[in-house]
Amino acid sequence: MKTKSLAKSLGMVAASGALLSASLLVSAPAAAQDPWSFSANIGAVSNYVWRGVTQTGDQAAIQGGLDVGHESGFYAGTWVSNIDWGTADPNYELDLYTGFGGAINDDVSYDIGAIYYAYPDGRDSDFAELSLSGSFKWFTLGVAYTVYGENDGGLYDDGDLYYFGSADFSLPYDFGFSLRAGYYDFRHDEEEVTKIAANGTPFLTTESYDYWNFGASISREAGDFGTFSLNWDQNNGEQLLGYDTDPKFWVGWNKEF
Repeated sequence: MKTKSLAKSLGMVAASGALLSASLLVSAPAAAQDPWSFSANIGAVSNYVWRGVTQTGDQAAIQGGLDVGHESGFYAGTWVSNIDWGTADPNYELDLYTGFGGAINDDVSYDIGAIYYAYPDGRDSDFAELSLSGSFKWFTLGVAYTVYGENDGGLYDDGDLYYFGSADFSLPYDFGFSLRAGYYDFRHDEEEVTKIAANGTPFLTTESYDYWNFGASISREAGDFGTFSLNWDQNNGEQLLGYDTDPKFWVGWNKEF
């Protein structure tokens, strides 16, 4: 999914895609006299962006998932999306996740989660993360740690860290506004590369794979029609990663059942 040759969603919009649906489920009141709640979601985006990087070559994606939650704070679910890394495979992503979230008081909440990113028709791309996040009113800070990766010795292998933060605000007329940022700290994060000096002399230098990403969204709930959003994402992974660092503007729609 996110190998060097990919040159991968909370940004945070992907695990955001999967984990957001789970967090919404946990926060929703359970049905009367039933400690369990079940929901499904379907969505469409003009560009699937994960941690600042397009997963569909700037093309559209259809996405959806299933979730189950318990009034204790436990949740689990699955989420799927088509992808396009510019290679023959993989063609889709399947996420499996579980976790536990709760509130200490009206202002402070927490979430402990695990997610497995699977690419059934791909090779050496799967990886798994554990995450911990805390929220105070509108602000959230967290970290995700890669505990397993099939790309042995490369990026998205065990030992990678992703630090993230966000701020979410409610606006009048059912609008919402959010800001997000993240920093990827790869375990295998450096490589020696040859460059050419101004006088034409080649020299060796060390560059890092680590990168930042930033984004913002404005969304509006439309009742039975779901939620619509206008989004911006960007990253600075230009050096070794070769990522497209131009701003990505994309629109999204999501409906929960």
